[in-house]
Amino acid sequence: MRPAQLTLVLEREFLSTAQGHHTPVMLWGPPGVGKSQIVAQVGERHQAPVIDIRLSQMEPSDLRGIPFRVGDLVQWAVPALLPDAQRHGPSGVLFLDEITSAPPAVSAAAYQLILDRRLGDYHVPDGWVIFAAGNRQGDRGVTYAMPAPLANRFSHFEVTVNLDDWAAWAYAHGIDERLIAFLRFKPELLFAFEAARTLAGEMAFPSPRSWEFAHRALQKFGDSPQLLVGALSACVGQAAGVECAAFIDSLDRLPDLDAITEGREADVPTEIDLQYAVAAALAGRALRVKGKPEARQVWGHILDYARRLPLKEMGVMLVSDMHRGIGSGLFAVPQFSGWAHAVADVILYE
Repeated sequence: MRPAQLTLVLEREFLSTAQGHHTPVMLWGPPGVGKSQIVAQVGERHQAPVIDIRLSQMEPSDLRGIPFRVGDLVQWAVPALLPDAQRHGPSGVLFLDEITSAPPAVSAAAYQLILDRRLGDYHVPDGWVIFAAGNRQGDRGVTYAMPAPLANRFSHFEVTVNLDDWAAWAYAHGIDERLIAFLRFKPELLFAFEAARTLAGEMAFPSPRSWEFAHRALQKFGDSPQLLVGALSACVGQAAGVECAAFIDSLDRLPDLDAITEGREADVPTEIDLQYAVAAALAGRALRVKGKPEARQVWGHILDYARRLPLKEMGVMLVSDMHRGIGSGLFAVPQFSGWAHAVADVILYE
């Protein structure tokens, strides 16, 4: 399931705790696809704490607690890391990350916590949801087969990579638009994990997580072409790094973006890679002026330019990225109806 859909699923699960309908959720997927990020966004959206417990780093007693003697009885000290309504708040997310990397003795200790929401005398507060995530056995990670009793305590979702969802996230988080443009141009490089390649010794590979690292590399080494290729390759692998650096090097031929957003005359590139780059850059500029007095004017000028792009599909991609970040306010821009009419045959019939 694509990340945008999974975000809605987790949102519903978070809200369902009030009606007692919550089911623990297990997210499956290869490393770097954004499983932890999706869970963190749910907490951020509701301003709720996320307690991230890495079961792979624990012993069974870390969950169950430490026994101590009280008279003739033995009681258990509840671990401080488990959710507590007074200390952490009435609602939140208990996130059991790397659950498939936990030794069987630790995952067995989590059975009761996940299904019954309790461990001995400890109870998970009613407003807290339980999410978990892990890699599959073919992902070259340290994984154990999930025992059937544990698997039966979850609803299971496979996280798939989706470029549109990643681009929406990237624009919202200030990822360099040159990287967004490159991945629009080379969508197969958003995620390209091959276990055989890691076995051969190449550790870096393209993934949503490693492209965020590439963004950081671009900010640090963008003014040093002799270092940039190596820095990008260190993040996303040799092949993707070299291609990305070459793409970025070609962007000095872009048209004047200020002229476009101001409604002045500007060239339209004929090269496909430059069209991807200008579309990504304009989408980023459209999102950055959201909420400013000049926003509708800038959006209108970008819509006018979108109509001039040689490939109508390129204009549809540009406006779609704008809409994901701007919302329905884009429809009120006078130029929107003209653009929509111009591309109606692509949207409706192709």
